[in-house]
Amino acid sequence: MNTNDNTQLDTRVINALGAEDASVRLQTALAVGSNPDPVFLEMLVERCAVEPDFFVRDMLSWALTRLPPKISLPRIRQELGSERAQARSQALHTLSKIGDKSTWDWITRDMLRDADDEVARTAWRVAVVLVPEDEERNLAAELVVQLGRGDRTVQLSLSRALVDLGDVIKSALERAAESSNPAVAAHARATELLRHNPETGFDVALDEAKRVVALGPGPAGGAGGGAARGGGEKPGRRVCPHRGGGTP
Repeated sequence: MNTNDNTQLDTRVINALGAEDASVRLQTALAVGSNPDPVFLEMLVERCAVEPDFFVRDMLSWALTRLPPKISLPRIRQELGSERAQARSQALHTLSKIGDKSTWDWITRDMLRDADDEVARTAWRVAVVLVPEDEERNLAAELVVQLGRGDRTVQLSLSRALVDLGDVIKSALERAAESSNPAVAAHARATELLRHNPETGFDVALDEAKRVVALGPGPAGGAGGGAARGGGEKPGRRVCPHRGGGTP
């Protein structure tokens, strides 16, 4: 294929990735990923930052995972510092799909505390995937700082991330459950309930935790123990399933 052919192909792919029809964009991302070529790296990364459709974004990330990490990772890392929130979120999501543990150091405190809820939610999930065992306790302490943040969706994401870390979160949750901030205390207790009994629905756990905080009947361990009778504590680290796409 000569230079003109390459240019024409690039133009067709760029146009297809930006097509009005989401199904066209999805099929194009699938085709690019099915025939991985570093020439498509830049256009895939750029499209991730602006693609409005959840499923297309996830396919774009999948296409990026098909490229050799030594080629894709440096470019993805650049997006972590982007001014565009979606670019940061999708770059983090793609890192979780690649799963290269060496990228753990790229997950900074600023990302875990990002002002954009979608970026922070993705950073929490990715951090749990990549964290080395000897850093789990430090990560738990950092995530606990975010308890009480945001709406139900944000709080559920944080609780899932904390529960996925396993038993290392226990002491941090107990301290947070005694917070003078009712939202923080309730969220900590709800997370503890889920830790003891993963089958408990988050809304049920949060409502119960709010009731406990309002009545003030003791430490988090007592509340968690009550829930534990329903399903029993499952020791060790438990990984909850998450939907892909950077905005689970």
